[in-house]
Amino acid sequence: MVFGVDPVHQAVVEVLDRLERGDAAELESVHVDLKEEAGRRGPGGIVRPGARTNEAAAQKLAAEAACMANTDGGGALVVGVCDDGSLMGAELDGQWLRERIYALTDRRLTVDVSEALVRGVRLLVIRSPQAIEPVRVNGRVTWRVNDRCVEVDASTWHARRMTRDRYDWSEQSSHVPVDRVRPEALNLARRHLDRAGGARELDLARATDHDLLRRLNVVTTDGYLTNAGALAFVGRGEPALDYIRRAVAGGDSRRRVREAGMSLLEEIERVEENVDAFNETRHVQRGFVIARVPELPAAAVREAIVNGVVHRELASAGPTVVEHVGRSLVVNSPGGFVGGVTPENIITHPSQQRNRALAQLFADLHLAEREGIGVDRMVRDMIAVGYPPPSISEIPGPFVRAALVGDPLDEAWIGLLTRLMPSEARNELNVLLLLRRLVDTWWIDVAAASPILQMSDVETEAALHRLRGVTVDGRPVIEPVNGTPPGAPEAWRLAAPTWAVLQEEADAIGAPRRAPERAEVAMAWARHRGRVSTTELGSIVGTNATNVNRLLQSLEEDGLLAPGRSARTGRGFFYVLAAPEA
Repeated sequence: MVFGVDPVHQAVVEVLDRLERGDAAELESVHVDLKEEAGRRGPGGIVRPGARTNEAAAQKLAAEAACMANTDGGGALVVGVCDDGSLMGAELDGQWLRERIYALTDRRLTVDVSEALVRGVRLLVIRSPQAIEPVRVNGRVTWRVNDRCVEVDASTWHARRMTRDRYDWSEQSSHVPVDRVRPEALNLARRHLDRAGGARELDLARATDHDLLRRLNVVTTDGYLTNAGALAFVGRGEPALDYIRRAVAGGDSRRRVREAGMSLLEEIERVEENVDAFNETRHVQRGFVIARVPELPAAAVREAIVNGVVHRELASAGPTVVEHVGRSLVVNSPGGFVGGVTPENIITHPSQQRNRALAQLFADLHLAEREGIGVDRMVRDMIAVGYPPPSISEIPGPFVRAALVGDPLDEAWIGLLTRLMPSEARNELNVLLLLRRLVDTWWIDVAAASPILQMSDVETEAALHRLRGVTVDGRPVIEPVNGTPPGAPEAWRLAAPTWAVLQEEADAIGAPRRAPERAEVAMAWARHRGRVSTTELGSIVGTNATNVNRLLQSLEEDGLLAPGRSARTGRGFFYVLAAPEA
């Protein structure tokens, strides 16, 4: 089931109804095409038995599905119907076909594949959402003109997109009347606005029901709810969220929340209540003050859940699945990345939204961050308590998988952050990312920092310059690495006073902190910079160069390092990585 009513859905329902009645005249349109499974025609046109996997059919259907996606509003293929309207049937496995279409379109198109039974014959309906960027198959871009696909160049496709308002299904009319709005959904909307506390939000919370909906831009000119409004305030009938709580991986489910007949606002509230119930609180003492810190930051949890429903592929029938296992929370939402977003650029890539109206509604209700900073906030909140950044990836299906892993709180790290100056640095994402890397590895340079920040070298250099101005107890948190050769890129190390503060904080809670192994530091530096000297390593680990000479010699004896020159005596001697044995 899709999230409401839309023209493509209505067209498919009409086609299936007419096929059921045996009316096969002029069924195809700009949004619906009828297809056979390729490879099933034998000599004389005899229909042969099909199979659950059929590569020839997948390739044909991928091209047709891409054509639909490149068309305004998207479209659908009804598979298993012959040109004369007779029913061949479809034998393909829907999930296999979905994954093959995704692969054959260079991971740009996520379709929804569902079954339909017409006169006792199994058909497949492949639904293609409108593409944000042109989807190519075999290097070609096609779109629908009336009832057929024609080739178009990419510049024409982009020009068409730029000269029209980009189609957004979530802002279209749902044909659901306003009086279907659930009272509890309205109460929740007002509660979120009250919590926001701004003058506009408080005024909006006190508006009449109809005025509230109108000012949230979820009522169309003809008096119906938009699809975004119907989803948020009425619901889609089937569950949009499926929450599962387990104490340990593979353990029995301790709680399951998967309720039909509720609005999305109510579903999110129910899931958040259950996450909170199992999200244990730790007590962190700072002097005479004891702070209560949840194992998983509440704001990061909300952002992960809300992103999982707001930015998902709405045409997919399945729910967004939230798995809460131990201290970890994993959200799997239907649909892959869009618009060039990847795990490697998700922090800094310009926002790409499938469902602009729905995203704006949740931002207006302060259930989600405003455009472009939601992921940043998740990363910041996780790192601020010493957790790894959220893992956001694309998995087969495709789905976007966001994982928040809540290890034991790093109380020493939390203590260090409270002593940083200026105080705003404590909440600055780039400062936290860079400083965490330094605490874990003891050194950093532009090349190492750039992928962490997901920034260009120029931007990364500016971020490192900013970190140079951050102090702890009045002393800089980083210092230059000594001994790098002339002309080499500048590098930075964790300053000794910074490490001393970390140790002090750790000792105060009875959890001494171990420094990184010097051998690991030496090898990581050598692999990254192509060389390592006693001066460089001594500077990084905060000791005299002579104190690490024996360590580097032992790494040479182990076959890991080799002399950088034949003459070992004199200034400037260094080691390089040993050549691998043939």
